[in-house]
Formats: sequence, C-alpha cells, structure tokens
Amino acid sequence: MTVEKDTHIKTILAVIPEKPGCYQYFDEKGTIIYVGKAKNLKRRVSSYFNKEHENNKTRVLVKQIRDIKYIVVDTEEDALLLENNLIKQYRPRYNVLLKDDKTYPSIVVKNEYFPRVFQTRNIVRDGSQYYGPYPSVYTAKIMLQMLKDLYPIRTCKYPLTPESIREGRYKVCLEYHIKRCKGPCEGLQSLEEYQQNISEIKEILRGNISQISKHLYEEMKALADKLKFEEAQKIKEKYEAIENYRAKSTVVTPMLHNIDVFSLAENENSAYINFMHIGNGAIVQAYTFEYKKRLDESKEELLSLGIVEMRNRFKSTAREIIVPFNIDMELENVTFTIPQRGDKKKLLELSEMNVKQFKVDRLKQAEKLNPEQRNTRLLKEIQDALHLPKLPAHIECFDNSNIQGSDAVAACVVFKMGKPSKKDYRKYIIKTVVGPDDYASMKEIVRRRYQRAINEETPLPDLIITDGGKGQMEVVRSVIEDELNLSIPIAGLAKDGKHRTAELLYGFPPETIGMQLNSPLFHLLTRMQDEVHRFAITFHKDKRSKTQTKSELDTIKGIGEKTKVLLLRQYKSVKRIREASFEDLKSVIGETKAKVLQEGLNK
Repeated sequence: MTVEKDTHIKTILAVIPEKPGCYQYFDEKGTIIYVGKAKNLKRRVSSYFNKEHENNKTRVLVKQIRDIKYIVVDTEEDALLLENNLIKQYRPRYNVLLKDDKTYPSIVVKNEYFPRVFQTRNIVRDGSQYYGPYPSVYTAKIMLQMLKDLYPIRTCKYPLTPESIREGRYKVCLEYHIKRCKGPCEGLQSLEEYQQNISEIKEILRGNISQISKHLYEEMKALADKLKFEEAQKIKEKYEAIENYRAKSTVVTPMLHNIDVFSLAENENSAYINFMHIGNGAIVQAYTFEYKKRLDESKEELLSLGIVEMRNRFKSTAREIIVPFNIDMELENVTFTIPQRGDKKKLLELSEMNVKQFKVDRLKQAEKLNPEQRNTRLLKEIQDALHLPKLPAHIECFDNSNIQGSDAVAACVVFKMGKPSKKDYRKYIIKTVVGPDDYASMKEIVRRRYQRAINEETPLPDLIITDGGKGQMEVVRSVIEDELNLSIPIAGLAKDGKHRTAELLYGFPPETIGMQLNSPLFHLLTRMQDEVHRFAITFHKDKRSKTQTKSELDTIKGIGEKTKVLLLRQYKSVKRIREASFEDLKSVIGETKAKVLQEGLNK
C-alpha cells in the first residue's frame, strides 16, 4: 500500500460499524470491483487488510482496493438481498458471475370481468395475479395446456363488461364452435360458472392439485349417483388429466408442502446449484443454474448466494429449506434442515442427482466446443491420481514384441496433451538380447532412448507408462534412476487373466490406483496402451515378413541387390538358378560373379 492509500483505508476501518450490512470495494478509477455482505461489517472488512491471504486472486483484489463504501441494514437477511441486488446491478470483476440472468415466464390470471389466463414475462401492477416464474417456456406451456384441457376459458382479447355483453358488441369465434370456450362474450356462459373455473385454476397454479383432484372426484361421484353419466364422464376426464399430471410430478408423500430444496456441485471454475420448490408433495418449480467463480469462494458462500437468488427470483415464501450441509445463514421465520433419512432425504438426493447431471452436461457441452479442454481435464485427473508435480502433458509408452525370441523389436509412442504425436513415435530392433527376454529388451530400449535424449538435450517426458506390471516398472526404474540419474514418474498398466487392461500401478513399491473401468480416464490410458501395442506388433510383422522372404542369394558374399534382381528376373527362382549352366550364368552376370555364385550355392 502507498502511504496515502494506507491512511485512507485505515481511516475507514476505524469508523466502520460493527453492524450487518454490505460493503463495496473500489479501484483507482472509482469502479466497483467487489461487493460483499457481513453480519459484522468492521470484523469482515478489516480481515481483508489484517492478514496474508493464501489465495492469489484475493491478494490481487486487496492490492487494487483504493476506497471502501458500506451500507448498514437491520438484519442479515436484508444484507443478503442487498448484496444480491448490487452484484446483479454492477457485476463487479471479483464477484461470482451468475451465468443465467434472464427473465422467466409466468402465468397470469388477469384482473378482468371474465379473466384471461396466459403466459407472460412482463409483470404489470394492475391487480392481476402472477404464478411462477417457471424455469422454462416449455414448463409454462405444459401447465397452460393442461389448464385449457380442463377448463374452457376464453383466449380472445375483448374488453368484456356487463354492458358490452348486453349490447351484443362481440360474436363467438372458432374456439366456441370447437368447444374450447363457452361464449361468455355473448352471455352464453354465466359469470359464476366462469369464476368457479378460475378459482380452481388458481388452486392448481398454487400447487394445490390434490385438493382440486379430491373436489373433482366427489363431484364425479355425486353426478354418477344422480345417474347423470354424461356429465360425470366429463368430470372424470378432468380428474384423470389432473391425476396424470400429479403422478408425473409427485416424488414424495403429499403431506410435504411449501418446502425449498437446494443442493450444490462444483469444480475448479464453476459452482452449480439446483433449486426445487415442493407444494403438496409435487415439484412445483425446479431449476439449476451456474455461478462462475472469481475468488476462492467457499461452498457455504456460494450456496447462500444461490438461496437468496432463487427465493427472490421465484418469489418463494417457504418456511423450511432443505440443504446438504450447514451454512452460516439466518432468514426470518425460516428453518434450515439437513435430512438424514425419510422423504426429505429422498428430496435432497433427487436435487443432488439433478445438479450432478447438470454439471456433467455443461462439461460435455464445453468439451464439444473445445476438445482440448477434455484432454486437459483427463490429464489433470492423472496428475491428481498419481500426485505428479506437474501436468503430464508429455507421456511416453513402451512395448516389446517377439515370437520365441526371434525378430525381437520394441516401440515407443508419444502422447502430447492427450493426443498421439506420431512424428515422435520410434521403432527399435533389439540388438543386445538373445532369446525371449522382455525385461532385458525393455532395459535396452529405455537406456538407448533416454541416453540419446540426454546427449541431444531433447525434452524428457512428464510420465512413462509401461505395458506391463510391477516387473516392467522396476526394469524401467532401474535404468531411469540408477543408471541415468533421471527423475521421471513411472506407471504401469497391468492386464488380467483375459489379457484385458485391469489396473493402473504407480509408485515403488507399486500400488493400484483406483480407477473406474468405464471412465474417460480409463479409456484414455487404454487407448495409449492399445496404440503402443499396435505400433510394436505392426513393426514386428513387417520385420518378420522381410525375414521370411529372404533368399539364399542374400547369404552369398559378392552378390549384391542389383545382381540378385537381375538373376531372379531371368530365372524366376533360386532352384532354376542352381540348375543353370556356368555359360548361361556367365552371359547374364559375367564370369567372376558366375564363379562366386556357383561356389556360394554349392556350399
């Protein structure tokens, strides 16, 4: 801090009150860079300047603070609401960023003589009643469609009044003729009947579906008892429509009512929060959203922000909030519950399942747009699983191939940022090993590769993976550490009895590293193993093929490639060359080579 800045900040800290409220940090340009809330403003704000912060981003934030302003409020709840509004208004650089800040659809019952019911995003203070907001247009449309199937309410925009209806200003439209409206515009439906429908619609929109269902069932039974079967059938169709909707919505006992459920999942850069509102055992509202982290925010801070945001957005007045862990948060007349069993625990598990799925889906979407991100994430998983000092951006894998010791070869494949780097692949012919000795062969190629890397000062890998178990790992370690004095992490991919990759080994003595067999990380490592095996086998086949096509002519000293081609072109086979006379051979390749050839064939 400069002296001037230090003095100014100390002056503010000296007078800041020990009350709940919000504080704002400003940079040298007068821009708000951070907004926070506190139960005790003095204690919270002072903590930024009285200690060394472990998080680098927090240290950078503190260095940029040139001024502090604060707003005192009555309660912590007021501070939470104020903080949420200030963040949305100013979008400070170091506050978490809400990735979703759009308006959401509601269903409105208009304050009219014959009320209309429709979807809207605009809230108008004209006495109309609004329900929602709904997390998506699709959800709102499904609800509206169900209401229209149940009740013949008008969709026209006529400004109906008792006078206009008496005077016959309006005529029924197609909706009347297809029996979706009963024609209140011409006085064909009474206001009392229409208002009864609207009353039931309001109950459904409030989430009181079970009460409407019970009412319809009793009405249907009463009509059936009076032998009014056609009218009872119409009520039955409404009852079945509501029961079908309720069956899809109900997740727990209908005794649970007016409860909010929150859960959280996070990764390095984002936090995902799921919100569900329960009314009469049904999920009335459900929504998942994302915060982009800016500082080292705790999960408690992030969930608190999410609770305030969702309750404010969806106008929730629930007196009970189910959460997965304790949060230092107090709301007036609200109880926080961490369920351990029963229906409330099932609700929390459902919320957690949804937030985890949302996190996976977001990750897949991001990786489709940026495939490099997926590989980096998998390499980070390898780094974390093996506790490597840095990201294994450069990985090399080795494998041997021979048949009973003949034509012994080996291969090395290179992966950079999770992708094969084929220009760096290398093939090796085993030179110093006689017979089928995989350990000695592995020793030879590892020594040759990294001795050359040292001599030529080429980059060394961040991780070596052997296609084998503990024995192969020890062989590689003995060369890398004992002979060449290098420090390169070594892992092994071991196979089961059916020759399938079964486990990842690491450390000395090697230990099995836990890994799900259907995970993307397992598939990446298996792909590396399959690639080095393929490369080694292909090289071995090529070499074996050349050995099998060798001719006797190749063993005769003095008969070169050109002479061999000339003879085979003339005689087609070694057998015919052997049967040819000296004079014939002399005419083709000359006297000297003819003598050498016949002597070599006779031997």
